[in-house]
Amino acid sequence: MKHLILVFIGGGLGSLARYGTGKASSVWPSNFPYGTLTANILACLILGVFTGWAAFRTPDSAATYRAFIAVGFCGGFSTFSTFSNDTIQLMAANRWTDAVFNIFASLISCFCATVLGMWLGKQLLNV
Repeated sequence: MKHLILVFIGGGLGSLARYGTGKASSVWPSNFPYGTLTANILACLILGVFTGWAAFRTPDSAATYRAFIAVGFCGGFSTFSTFSNDTIQLMAANRWTDAVFNIFASLISCFCATVLGMWLGKQLLNV
């Protein structure tokens, strides 16, 4: 039951962070989904940091943090469904260059953010 509550709270906080990221990115008017891209990159970075940190913990001690951070917060913060919808909307508007850029920018930057986060978690949080 404790993990369910942690997922619930983490997910709510992650969703609020996602909403705030979208609002913050809307100050620069654009037809490109920068808010979604930013939220996904940050969620991958956070998940990577957690994964790097958890590598030094026992599975039992990391399970509580995993429920709150990885499943809850990062699950609520990242948004693959919005990324997919944004990309399809760009295609429907015949903005193929933006759609392809969104796909590659998302995949490459999120992958790199996760790797960087794992390195940071292992290097800086090994306490």
